[in-house]
This record gives sequence, structure tokens and C-alpha cells, in this order.
Amino acid sequence: MMNLAFSYLPLILLITLMVKKNPMPSSKALPLSALVAYIVVLLVFKQDARLVNANVISGALLALTPLSIIAGAIFLFKCMEITGALAILRKSLDGVSENPVAQLMIVGWAFMFLIEGASGFGTPAAIAAPILYSLGFPALRVALFCLVLNTIPVTFGAMGTPVWFGLSLLQLPQESVREIAQQAALINTIAAPVIVILALRLVVSDAADIKKNLLFILLSTCACTLPYLGLSYFGVEFPSLLGGLIGLIITLLLAKYKIGIEAVNRPTANRTVSTEQAPAKTVPLKTLIKAAFPLWGTVLLLVLTRLPELGLKALLQATEPALHISLGFLGTFHISTSLVASLTDILNTAVTWKHSVLYIPSIIPFAVTGSVTLWLFRQQAEPNTLKTAGQQTLARMRTPFFAMLGALIFVNMMMLGDSSGQNSAAVAKIGHHLAQITGENWTFFAPLLGALGSFFSGSATISNLTFAGIQTTIAEQLSLPLTTILALQSVGAAMGNMVCINNIVAVTAILGLQNRDGDILKSTVVVMVVFSFIAGCLGVLLVNLFAT
Repeated sequence: MMNLAFSYLPLILLITLMVKKNPMPSSKALPLSALVAYIVVLLVFKQDARLVNANVISGALLALTPLSIIAGAIFLFKCMEITGALAILRKSLDGVSENPVAQLMIVGWAFMFLIEGASGFGTPAAIAAPILYSLGFPALRVALFCLVLNTIPVTFGAMGTPVWFGLSLLQLPQESVREIAQQAALINTIAAPVIVILALRLVVSDAADIKKNLLFILLSTCACTLPYLGLSYFGVEFPSLLGGLIGLIITLLLAKYKIGIEAVNRPTANRTVSTEQAPAKTVPLKTLIKAAFPLWGTVLLLVLTRLPELGLKALLQATEPALHISLGFLGTFHISTSLVASLTDILNTAVTWKHSVLYIPSIIPFAVTGSVTLWLFRQQAEPNTLKTAGQQTLARMRTPFFAMLGALIFVNMMMLGDSSGQNSAAVAKIGHHLAQITGENWTFFAPLLGALGSFFSGSATISNLTFAGIQTTIAEQLSLPLTTILALQSVGAAMGNMVCINNIVAVTAILGLQNRDGDILKSTVVVMVVFSFIAGCLGVLLVNLFAT
């Protein structure tokens, strides 16, 4: 019981610090919670000191992944802003529809759905949030909106990785994997209209405006989720990618021809603009294609580097041939010709770290498309635009640096343990305890365990890798359908994205929000609970269906 209490301690401390009346910034709360987790693992759980310290080093190095993605996203945004590409895109979106609900659904729903299917890694919110902010939506509301909606497509994520890789340790038959994918897609498809409306409510201050455009909202939502559901019957790689692409095309057409759309007022940081104004002038096609290059160029590069059949994915992740450098007791550093950096045998333990410099969506596509954008607009832009974009990016990175450093060390400490029950990781102890509390009602609560994994790790894939085994054991003990429980795990791992500290820190850094992480967490957790309730109810129905 004492070990269980200490397992909860760092998590409770982190949540308390971030949601109390005068919340502590994540840049301080996360390192402090990581320190407490370190002390607990070392002194209470009595883990080997070398292993603990090796995981601290690994966690600090792992922070390079989200930090590089954030830096790349900010750089791309700054390039679009400095060159005027963002202003042109804003004008063109007004040309499609000046209705704020339509713009939110185009950029924050369908476009993010597509990006998630191509990349993952928190890229959707990193791209969509600045665009919505440039359209005049308040930064805090944009952050909430993007976090909430970057969930449903995450079940399949980038090319199905959370499913085919996240569940790989279970060595399930292919038929079982398909059933899990289908049930997860079905749950998400049914829940999607509610979640989309709740997300819109976080941005649109007048509920009547949502009601006026309800038909458009439902059509746009289903334009992504119905293909997503249908594609889940054929494989796990393309439901989010193709579902998002089909949905984006349909949503643009719906908005263009004002199907289900009525005039509403736009909530902005400093003004209210009626959509009944005269329509914006049409942007010439050539100008629009050029201004949209940062977006379509990013998507193109993501697809080219994520499709295994093209060979670029394997090339960018190749670990050999490589240069090997001994760092003594720190381990052995490796750097391949594809710039895959790794550190093995950290502190003479089995702990390793790897960072694929060119595969992580930072240099490719963000830095590349940002730099090309500066070149394309070189005649219109001010001199030294590259230097300006770089300086502004570095200035924005100061806040998330310590937050991410603390977050990844915190994650490693909470997930440090072995497969035995006595010395298992803190997250495993918490998971088993939650299962014991809920007993035969586990189906209703299974999504929350998946969400807990994403809250810690920032990844639906890691959540599935971590908790799928626990979910399997619980399903066997309670004689519950394994495919349904794992479908709920997959749905929960996706919904956990909206409360994940890593994601919250990333989107606030990109939007330049200061010390609002706790406020965001308090809002998103409410939506997550609603999502979990819907998923749990649907899970119970599926269990009863399979039981008969």
C-alpha cells in the first residue's frame, strides 16, 4: 500500500501544482515533479542507482524530439508570417468562407485530421494553431480547440503506428488487430459529433452560432469519420490520412457553397466581425498556390517520408553505416550517415537513446519548407528574414525548454520498472490499482487507462505499448472480450492527447502563451471525461453484443 501511495505522489503533485488557484508554470512544475519522482524511484522503490540515473540522461536526451519539433513549427510559422504568406492564406480562407465555424472546421478539424494521418508527433496542432490564430481567433481558445480535436485521428496516427506497432508486443492474430481497429474507429465515429461540438464551444462564445451551423458541422465531421470508419475494415495505415483528405475536400466544398452555413459573429482577441459583410476578394490561384506552399509542401514531404514503399522512410531511419565513439562510462555514441544519433549502454546499463534527426518532423519538413518559403518570397520580404525568423524562434524556445526537459525525465521515472508485480513501474501500479477499484465495471473505465498512458508519455503508441499488456491481463481475469478492451485502450490513448502535458506545452509555446498550461489542463480534462464516458458506454454495449 505504501508503494502504491508513493506511485501516485508525483502525479498528484504535478496536477496540484498546475491546476491550483495560482498555478505554477509547467517550466517549474514539471522539473519539480520529476525530482520527486526521481527520489521516490531511488529511495522508496530502491531501483538501482545506475539504472535510475541512466534513465534521467535518456529522458533529458529524449526531450530533443519534442523540442526540435516545436522549434521547427515555430520557425515555419514565423517564415509564413514574415513573408506575408500567412496573410494571403487568411484572405483566401475568407474567400472560401468568412464564417468562423467553417474556418474552424476546415483548419482545426479536417486539415488536422489529414496531418495526423501523415505525421503524428504533435504536428497537427503545431501547424493548425498558428493559422487559426492568424485568422483572429484568441490564442488560448485556439490552443484548447486544437488539443481537443487532435484526438480522434490519433487512434491510427501516422500511418497506423499506434495500432500495428503499439499493440505489437501482444503478438495478436491479424484478424484480432483488424477487429480492434474497427471497434476503435466505430467508437470514435459515434463520439466525434459530440467532441467536435464541445471543441467548438470552447472557441465560439455564443452557443446559438453553433446551432445555426449544426448541419454543416455534422456534415464536415462525418466527411472525415465515415471514410475513416470504412477504411478501418481494409487496414490500419490509411484511415486517418485518407479520411482527413476526403473530409478536407468535402468540407471545403460545403463551405464554398454555404451548405448548412448561416451567418454568425467571429470571436477574436480584439474585435467581433460579422460574416454578413461583403465577401472578400478572390486571391489569384497562382498567388494562393505560392502562399500555401508551406502547407502543401509540408504535407507532401510528410507523405513522401512516411510511405514505406517509397524507401525514404527506411533511408532516413537507417542506423548503418555509422561512426561509433566511446564516451567512457557515459556509453557509446553512434551517428549514421542518415544522421540517426544514438547513445547505447548509458552508464553501463541497457538504457539507450535514439534521435532520427532527419525523420523527426523538424528539419524535414518544417525547416525545409520554411526556408524555401523565405526564398519564394525573397523579393517581397524584408532583408535578413532568415536571421529574423531564427532569432524569433529561439526567443520562443526559452519557456518550453525546461518544461520539456522535466516532462521527459518525469515520464522515464514514472515508467521505470520491470515486469514483476513487486518492482513494476509506478504507472503499472496505478493501472492495476484502478482495475482493482473498478472490478467488473472495468469496461467503462478502460479508456481512462489508455488516456493515463498518453498523459504521461505524450504518445498513443507508447500508451498502447505500456498498457496493452495490463488491459489484456484484466480482460482475461474478468472474461471480457479482448478486442473490445484493446479498442477502448486505443481510443483512450488517443483522447489522452488533449491532456498530455507535452502537447499542452508545445501548443502554448507555438502560440506564445505564458503560464496558461494549468488553465488549459482544467478545460481539456472536462472534455476528456465526457469523451471517456461516451467511449465507456459504447464499450459496454460492444461487450454485451459480443457476449450474446
